[in-house]
Amino acid sequence: MDLRGARVTVVGLARSGVAAARLLQTVGAQVTVADGKEEDSLADALAQLDRRTLRVKAGAGYESSLDGAELVVISPGVPFRLESLQAARRRGVPVIGEQELASRFVTAPLLAVTGTNGKSTTVTLVGLLLERSGKRVFVGGNLGQPLCEAALASYQWKGQEGSAPGPYDYVVAEVSSFQLETIARFHPWVAAILNVTTDHMDRYDSVEDYVAAKARIFENQTPDDFALVNLDDARVAGLAQRSRARAVAFSRTQPVTEGAFLDGDRLLVTIGGRTQEVCRLEEIRIPGSHNQANAMAAATIGLLCGCPVDGIRDVLRTFPGLEHALEIVRERRGVKFVNDSKGTNVDATLKALESFDAPIVLIAGGRDKGGDFARLRESILRRAKRVILIGEAAGRLRAALSGFDRISDAGSLHEAVEAAAREAVPGDVVLLSPACASFDMFVDYRDRGQQFKELVNALP
Repeated sequence: MDLRGARVTVVGLARSGVAAARLLQTVGAQVTVADGKEEDSLADALAQLDRRTLRVKAGAGYESSLDGAELVVISPGVPFRLESLQAARRRGVPVIGEQELASRFVTAPLLAVTGTNGKSTTVTLVGLLLERSGKRVFVGGNLGQPLCEAALASYQWKGQEGSAPGPYDYVVAEVSSFQLETIARFHPWVAAILNVTTDHMDRYDSVEDYVAAKARIFENQTPDDFALVNLDDARVAGLAQRSRARAVAFSRTQPVTEGAFLDGDRLLVTIGGRTQEVCRLEEIRIPGSHNQANAMAAATIGLLCGCPVDGIRDVLRTFPGLEHALEIVRERRGVKFVNDSKGTNVDATLKALESFDAPIVLIAGGRDKGGDFARLRESILRRAKRVILIGEAAGRLRAALSGFDRISDAGSLHEAVEAAAREAVPGDVVLLSPACASFDMFVDYRDRGQQFKELVNALP
């Protein structure tokens, strides 16, 4: 993609926006960066860019940066239906996301994973499987490093000595629905949808709109590609039919022709007519049936990429899970404290509740994303001995849990942790799984999880 001299505006200066601007500056575009925040609060982001050739539009009136642009690149947090962006489209200006931009420069096969829950775990597992088999791999996207960093490394590789065609053998990308809203040519060799449950209803008009955004991951695939779906999810099972790619599946409840399934307690994967036993379910270190499904998806992608079964088994036996995702922080006086701050929607919290047989003291709440909190009620009645509520959504959560009378409110996470520690007895689990976004009280879910860990470790 030749962007030399092109006038490009990057809207949103979070991590992905900075990465996009760096890539664009490197390839010779005339770059303008725009953000609704004032310029003094963007100092750290701007310090990562070459200010000599950069135009900055910050604060009130930042949307004027779109005037005269030949291409607009937006960060995932920027609503793609903003009127200023719609006006640019009406003028014939392409509006794409950071991952779409990156995909036009990445030279290695792209392995893309989306889903409401589990995508970070699955993407991380796939990266570990590939590394274990000796592959050079980039892992990022919505998780960690922006995809534009892989694109920049691929662009800069040109002209270097060596037989390898690029710096990576595979690029593994976590892809959100927000990022899929703005694709045009985004083309994964393997595309996977793990699940689709109600989430982000503050952004979408309906669940159907949300599903449609996820399904775009298959949009540009060809018969030489693979479309991987979860047959146990009714919303996902039929989505592979929207792709021209070869269908692959995984299921915990039924055998599949191509992909992963269970035979008793054995995880089997069939690829190209050959069925191999990957491991026993008890060997998968990360807890929960949902993580069994994540392991099945990762193992399928690994075998499609030629990873040996022994290496896949070793990774599944040893991978402890992600930080902030059912992360065991500490065991204190016989009580296990678990950080699931990444549980930002109802289904994630349901999966967390079902992952433990012990009585649970649940800390939940935050900023409401339009979730149906009433779906938590049955699981909480069965699993929880107390629920401690924090944040803006506390009132809605309390109303949704009618009939469960062991509910407390806490004015801060500090108060919630201390109350949970007083309530719990040996054998209990104190679980932070908010079912909500974090932005009412914290920078992001990582900040929330880190504060939880610090508070738990400070308990005497």
